[in-house]
Amino acid sequence: MAEHVLITGGAGFIGSRLAARLVAGGHTVTVLDALIPQVHGDDPARTSPLLRSLDGIAEVIHGSVTSAEDLTRSLRGATVVVHLAAETGTGQSMYEIDRYVETNVGGTAKLLDLLANTEHSVRRLVIASSRSIYGEGSYLTEDGRTVFPPHRSDEEMAAGDFEVHMAGEGPLTVIPTAEDAKLHPSSVYGITKQMQESLIMTVSPTIGIEPVALRYQNVYGPGQSLKNPYTGILSIFSTLIRQGKEINIFEDGLESRDFVYIDDVVEATFLASVRPEAAGGVFNVGSGVPTTVLQVVEALFAAYGTEVPTRVSGNYRLGDIRHNIADTTRLREVLGFTPAVAFEDGVRAFAEWVLQEPVEGDAYQRSLDEMAARNLLK
Repeated sequence: MAEHVLITGGAGFIGSRLAARLVAGGHTVTVLDALIPQVHGDDPARTSPLLRSLDGIAEVIHGSVTSAEDLTRSLRGATVVVHLAAETGTGQSMYEIDRYVETNVGGTAKLLDLLANTEHSVRRLVIASSRSIYGEGSYLTEDGRTVFPPHRSDEEMAAGDFEVHMAGEGPLTVIPTAEDAKLHPSSVYGITKQMQESLIMTVSPTIGIEPVALRYQNVYGPGQSLKNPYTGILSIFSTLIRQGKEINIFEDGLESRDFVYIDDVVEATFLASVRPEAAGGVFNVGSGVPTTVLQVVEALFAAYGTEVPTRVSGNYRLGDIRHNIADTTRLREVLGFTPAVAFEDGVRAFAEWVLQEPVEGDAYQRSLDEMAARNLLK
């Protein structure tokens, strides 16, 4: 069955590739995107390759999910909505609180309000959720119990203790976090993603719409914004390497993340959009493999064939988690999908693309200065 898919935030890193995948699969796509300068530059028609990639394959509506008028126009004819539009960035969310809540929570509420109170043809709503809603995620105690530790304290990290602790327990061992884990986000961004997911999973069944939630891990790959300092360390470190600048490695460098390649994320999202089995499901979308920051640096040095000075500084950001590993069992068992791109291969492909792009400026340092000024970076 051919679908008419509305992708909010569809001119972004994930959305633009998803649009191409959907069209290749025989579906029609409409994109609603605010085309913010932080991602697309000041003149998107000229400066955004992501936007240009949609030429001829999707109807693009320049607008916001916070506008009922823009949403109403975008929803015409849609049978599936993939809701990607969101403000992203853990650190920035801690001081641009109103903007994050207005866009992420307010935009989702406005979308659901329209679907609940107006005529439409939408039968499925897919929300791009986030692993950030888990907070520190799942750990094992010495006697084999699964626990969900609280957020790390400023006092502990200031003393150089970056590990995760829980009162009354000995050393904890990180394990993959499954979808039924406790949800306790440690940042404003994480809170807004949890609220987006909760709204959609709660309201959609009451109005005859199938909800699907995808908890993305750390997505990376060619096309990722090199201008936006909140897109992740692969982009940040790549820019520093190309500038010949020192890389400041936060904490002790042993903090880990689950990096998942863009092509794998797009395929999982495609399946969640069109497969009947996905209806009502909540899925982690990740590789299931932890990679430390030190390993990231080594992989980037190998991919670029050059090195720059590094410094393990012990700096830390309030709201950051220690580790991140997704349990991808449900994704495999329900949708039959297993991510295929190993981190080393993905990094090489990413680096080859980066080397074709212009070297960006110092937006990352400005973002750190902003956090330090607010006492969020130590």
